[in-house]
Amino acid sequence: MAEFESLRQELQHYLNDDEIHAIEKSFLLAKEAHSGQKRHTGEPYITHPVAVATILAEMRMDPATIMAAIMHDVIEDTYVEKSEIAEKFGKEVADLVDGVTKLTQINFESHVQAQAENFRKMVMAMARDIRVILVKLADRLHNMRTIICLPPKKRRRIAIETLEIFAPIANRLGMHAFRVEFEDLGFAALHPMRHRILKAAVTKARGNRQEIMELIDTEMRKSLKKANTPNWKLIGREKHIYSIYKKMHDKHLSFSEIMDVYGFRVIVDKVDTAYRALGVLHNLYKPLTQRFKDYIAIPKANGYQSLHTVLFGPYGVPIEVQIRTEEMHKWAENGIAAHWLYKTEKSLFDDAQLRAKEWLKGVLEMHKSSKNSSEFIENVKIDLFPDEVYVFTPKGNILELPSGATAVDFAYAIHSDVGNTCVATKLDRRLAPLSTQLTSGQQVEIVTAPGARPNPAWLNFVVTGKARSNIKHFLKKQQREESVELGKRLVEKALRGFSLHLAQIEQDYLDTVVEVSNLDSLNNLFEEVGLGNRTALLVAKQLAKISSTPSTEHFTDISAPHPLAIKGTEGIVVTFAKCCRPIPGDPIGGYIEKGHGLVVHIEQCPNLANYRHNPDKYVSLRWEDHVKGDFPVDLRVEILNQRGSLAGLAVGISDAESNIENINAEEFDGRYFSVSLTVTVRDRIHLARVLRKIRNTNNVIRVIRVKPRLKKKKKVSPLP
Repeated sequence: MAEFESLRQELQHYLNDDEIHAIEKSFLLAKEAHSGQKRHTGEPYITHPVAVATILAEMRMDPATIMAAIMHDVIEDTYVEKSEIAEKFGKEVADLVDGVTKLTQINFESHVQAQAENFRKMVMAMARDIRVILVKLADRLHNMRTIICLPPKKRRRIAIETLEIFAPIANRLGMHAFRVEFEDLGFAALHPMRHRILKAAVTKARGNRQEIMELIDTEMRKSLKKANTPNWKLIGREKHIYSIYKKMHDKHLSFSEIMDVYGFRVIVDKVDTAYRALGVLHNLYKPLTQRFKDYIAIPKANGYQSLHTVLFGPYGVPIEVQIRTEEMHKWAENGIAAHWLYKTEKSLFDDAQLRAKEWLKGVLEMHKSSKNSSEFIENVKIDLFPDEVYVFTPKGNILELPSGATAVDFAYAIHSDVGNTCVATKLDRRLAPLSTQLTSGQQVEIVTAPGARPNPAWLNFVVTGKARSNIKHFLKKQQREESVELGKRLVEKALRGFSLHLAQIEQDYLDTVVEVSNLDSLNNLFEEVGLGNRTALLVAKQLAKISSTPSTEHFTDISAPHPLAIKGTEGIVVTFAKCCRPIPGDPIGGYIEKGHGLVVHIEQCPNLANYRHNPDKYVSLRWEDHVKGDFPVDLRVEILNQRGSLAGLAVGISDAESNIENINAEEFDGRYFSVSLTVTVRDRIHLARVLRKIRNTNNVIRVIRVKPRLKKKKKVSPLP
């Protein structure tokens, strides 16, 4: 029982005897379950859950959370099951323990996948009860305090995980003290040499800074007293080692540049006094206006509130000052844990719970739209590192987004449907590109259209996990629909070789082929065919064999009589080869590329030749009669090297109702330019009009459409 005594002393500060007795019962169960188990330090394993419970007791957590902390490893590492915990301590405690328990019963392909799945499980449990993450954070904190006993490889992996996931989660929940300790312990474990050097440098610099710190402190105190500012405290603020390292690393600053900044914090009794203190300090030292931030009027997403300002101090040194109330200070240090620690007002706790639940709601949306756990955890990591910008909706509501966020991120932050259908944006009532990065204070309005859909190019500039996961989810869904449609058409085409139509085949026969293929549905089979993972001919043979009639015993050639019609709007699963740039009117053929669908080439393209005699992959194609859309085509123009020649060429192309996608000009022999360009056309007739317009342009010598070179056949010398 010696292990329990230190915890008992902490619990006696705020719990009654009955509650402590119930916690002691959970300790006895955990001690018996972990009997014989040792930590890497050599201590009995029970010392770890007791230490975790002590951290939570210092935060004044409720008895259920303390019991869950003591038993947080029993389901994972011992014979004890969730049902036994529920029977002895209640469902609430059992659910908390289960929420923290890792998925050890499943064999994962890699540690990354295991980490992602365990994180997913924890987030789902967090959404039900926020206390799950508090137990997990305390568990990780004690592990980090004793990490030095682990082998180097494992130590490094846990340190990276702590810096990438647990420190940002603590920050997201406003738990500053946890975040700082996570970061410094993680940094020391990951880069021990850098940590030692920086720590020594900070200690040395602290002594050199003493005189100027005392001068600033004295002048600030005098000014605050002189202005009769009521109930204030002034504290010198030290940067922690990891934040110094991050600033040096990310902003390419020297150590001396970072240590030249002096930090102070003013804690006051109420909001009104905070603004009065700000005025006093701005009157003492000149402020740097672009560095002032009012997080009291517009709190951060994690509930953090404070006034931030940077002043020009004595000798021109910059002084970073934070001004906040006592209540704000408690929340800034402890975040959501402040509710239990200080018994804060219920309204404040409800606000924090609401913010946490809003964040978790967004995380769960990401989970639904992520194709696997690894993608999910990457999206969440993106979301956990926000340097915020604050923008306004047209109705005047404030929305917080990460630094670098664009109008598309804003649209998805409003609602997934708004993001999926956005076509334009207005920033401060002026039209702007969707890729424009937002800045604080802008009013953002999103223009939507019913038929609009996400553009894959958006993935190049969105920064929020929610936007990224929604776009990928939509594209994945779109690809599936298009793959199913293409696969169905390919199977229908292959069946014609057996004198069959899909509509003629009974459902039982179709179900049999699906079952033999180890798939769940007919659509899944068509999708596999459309993506090129299965051949249409093989599926057609299976169907013909199962539904065999005298007319289907022999296969006839299907390559020429029934070419597949291409509309040009099939989307992701039909791509047009860049080597030959086929356009409507060109004779075309194609092949199925595994995992990507149908690739369309001009019939004479040498890159298509290797597939002609492979019926499993080659597909005979034709254009539909009324194809709509713009298709890129490569041209080469020889033009005189004279002023205005290129401008005239561009005007000619524009007059022909075409658009230039890419242009590259090379000079040869000083008199001529060879211009390679890619323009968009609707079909061969439109291309002829564009070529005619270019030929009639001043200074153009000749213009040709660039086509892939045909392979020359080797000449065979005649026999002598």
